[in-house]
Amino acid sequence: MVRVEDAVIAKLKKENQNFEILVDCELALKFRRGEIKDIRDVLAAPNIFKDARKGDIAPDLQKMFGTENIDEVAAQIVRKGEIHLTTAYKKKLIDEKKSRIIAMIARNAMDPVRRIPIPRTRIELAMEKISTSIDPFRSVEEQMEDVVAKLRVMMPITFENRKFEVLIPANYASACYGILKKYGKIIKEEWLHTGSLKATVEMPAGVSEDFVNDLNKKTSGDIQLTEIK
Repeated sequence: MVRVEDAVIAKLKKENQNFEILVDCELALKFRRGEIKDIRDVLAAPNIFKDARKGDIAPDLQKMFGTENIDEVAAQIVRKGEIHLTTAYKKKLIDEKKSRIIAMIARNAMDPVRRIPIPRTRIELAMEKISTSIDPFRSVEEQMEDVVAKLRVMMPITFENRKFEVLIPANYASACYGILKKYGKIIKEEWLHTGSLKATVEMPAGVSEDFVNDLNKKTSGDIQLTEIK
């Protein structure tokens, strides 16, 4: 069981009454996501409170939740209620979400002036200068639009795909097939009678440079690669 001194409050309001439990904030979020199955692994105390700080036990569980079972009520509170986060854990979630947003932009964006991918470090430096609030609970996709709008004030940025036609010699074809799938969508593929692979691959502009580099490295440059405009 979680130590009480390390716990935070998770609470749910029903009919103007607060129902609170003491939990480990990280484990509580994992329980909500289904990564932890046993609510007892989350709880710091096997009680439902009306005021956890005062230690006041909540009444009317049967009426409000349809059960007196502490585990069942606690599970409902974690799944549907508000989980307070420690400052350190909230910062950790924000940093993780920020990193995922930067990675998504770097994967999909390109500089429309120089027609090259935008390095992750450049995006990171730009994000340090813009005023934007990262929500640890909203998805990357939901927050991308706001972040990109602010980045466009500082740098030219666009989102587009690039398409390549590749001809890979037989002795490298099987090894390179995984690279094609890793970076993009294989639109067309043809295995020639020589054993060579001819394919058309489409991918986000931001990963196209790594795609070309990986193919050249795997084949020691023995590859035909043409961008389809």
